[in-house]
Amino acid sequence: MIDLKSLITNLKSKIINTKYAPVAFRLSIFVLLAAILVLIFPRYNNAFRYHFEIGKPWGYSTLTADFDFPIYKSDDQLATEQQQRLSSFTPYFKYIPRVQKEVKVVSLQTMEWLQSEGFTTVDIQQRKFPVSDLYTPMTAHKQFGYDCAMNLVLDTLLTEKRKAQLLSEIVPTQGIVQKGEKIIDKGEVVTERNYLILQSLRRAYDDESLGNKQRTLSIVGEAMLVLLFLCLFVVYLYVFRIAYLRSTSTVLFFCLQMFIVIALACLALRFNLTVYLIPFAWVPILTRVFFDSRTALFLHFTTILITSIIVPAPVEFFFIQIVVGMVAVSSLSDMTRRAQLVQTAAWIFLAQTIAYTAITFAQTGAFTSVNPWMYLYFLICALLTVGCYGLIYMFEKLFRFISSITLVELTDINSELLHTLAERAPGTFQHSMQVSNLAAEAAKAIGANALLVRTGALYHDIGKMTDPLYYVENQNGAENPLLKMDPRDAAQVIIAHVSEGEKIARRNHLPEVVINFITTHHGTSLVRYFYNTYCNAHPNEHVDQSLFRYPGSKPTTKEGAILMMADAIEARSRSLEDFSEEAIAKAVNQMIDAQIADGQFAETPLSFKDVEDIRGVFTSRLTAMNHHRISYPTLNK
Repeated sequence: MIDLKSLITNLKSKIINTKYAPVAFRLSIFVLLAAILVLIFPRYNNAFRYHFEIGKPWGYSTLTADFDFPIYKSDDQLATEQQQRLSSFTPYFKYIPRVQKEVKVVSLQTMEWLQSEGFTTVDIQQRKFPVSDLYTPMTAHKQFGYDCAMNLVLDTLLTEKRKAQLLSEIVPTQGIVQKGEKIIDKGEVVTERNYLILQSLRRAYDDESLGNKQRTLSIVGEAMLVLLFLCLFVVYLYVFRIAYLRSTSTVLFFCLQMFIVIALACLALRFNLTVYLIPFAWVPILTRVFFDSRTALFLHFTTILITSIIVPAPVEFFFIQIVVGMVAVSSLSDMTRRAQLVQTAAWIFLAQTIAYTAITFAQTGAFTSVNPWMYLYFLICALLTVGCYGLIYMFEKLFRFISSITLVELTDINSELLHTLAERAPGTFQHSMQVSNLAAEAAKAIGANALLVRTGALYHDIGKMTDPLYYVENQNGAENPLLKMDPRDAAQVIIAHVSEGEKIARRNHLPEVVINFITTHHGTSLVRYFYNTYCNAHPNEHVDQSLFRYPGSKPTTKEGAILMMADAIEARSRSLEDFSEEAIAKAVNQMIDAQIADGQFAETPLSFKDVEDIRGVFTSRLTAMNHHRISYPTLNK
């Protein structure tokens, strides 16, 4: 007999242990996001999903009635009719038993109520009297010179009953729309009459007997649309940014951004606020700060497509928000200063203002259709956009990302850590500065992140601060203590600067991406000087290369590979005697070819063209840095 429970358990175990498990987990994040969004969508008028405004064109196909329904009067019409009916209404009073009736006396509170409601007559036991015939105890005393007891009291039950009867005679409808009757054509401007009919149709759909089936289908449709839009974004990542899709933290970052702004939009709609107060520009700005412009735009488009499902006037909303996303990405190509965010917010405000005005004029052709409050909403939204600066810091800590702002702060050579490096190991500091310049130029040439590799280069050798005199650039011509040591021990001293650098970086809370440069800038290469020295001294001995090889790991990014090349070539250039372009080009080619042959770049996405471009940059830069200067003549005495 088959044990079904055991079979299911084994199947789950196999699925979890397959190489597809991480992919399935990341895709499930998108599915979970879709489910949450559909659950939090506002549930008003589920069956009737049309959005319309008076004076705006009908943006859907021609609408006809699927069933008979009455046309309900507007609230203003009902209020006017109620006021007309109640204008002749009189409240009912009765005498208090065993109290004199010569003077009609009511309480002060009752008199104030009659005056505030505007009543001119009252009904006292089926006889009409003007309100001017009524007195309060005080006014009766003034009029007649003696105290008069209150002898009239409002008959509340009868008054409310007669008032309700009077109001019940008002008919709440004004005609009927029959099944199959055309309601409005596509592109037709919504008039007050159309608006009443459409509101009546919406009210009819709210009837439980009509709406249950439609409500279910509406939710299903919403879920299908949300999944469709998210699937398109996943396809984009798979085709153009597969590295992002392979990172769980990146996927979570994308989904969290979408959830935050869409949830804020849902909250605004539930409280009858406009969605234009929500800073949708957060999505492209945050994504551009940590990633690239194309992904920022695509994620923004996905977000506003999903939001368009629930907002009023979705076409107008989508049009304006597309403009917002394009402006945000274009004006924030590389955020390195806080002032850039303020400038971007100003451009977004201007773009929203122009876009809203233009689409309103295009749709209605009338100045009166422009809602001046919209410009205030756009201003508030722009101010909220500046608040994105705080989110940048939050997401950096939460997902261990790094922004251009942080990189700029880290490149400040007056920072405590770099200042300490300059004091303890001045030669190493100068070497790091030269490497950062070389690496940044090479990164620009191949489209890599120049600011990132510049930052990594400044910190890649901070481990040398521990024992700076062991490194030739800090010895200032003094005897090298490593030459007195066994080559194996000397190699371990040199290798240790990587692990020491990682320790120093973590103590100083450097970002993980910068620490990665420290641990990978030598990869798994050999400490060639001491390895060759030992091999020459022991020609017949099998040499254990692990004693002379850096522990790695190898670089996995273009920036990491560039730093490895720049570090080795800058050091090699210091040993050259001939600084001609040919000699420098030969040294550059030899060093890079040796690293390639050693497999140091096997895990990076560098192409052959990238490597050739990097060779050219290094050759030209080193030639310029070591150019020949003319000697100045001395004065003849």
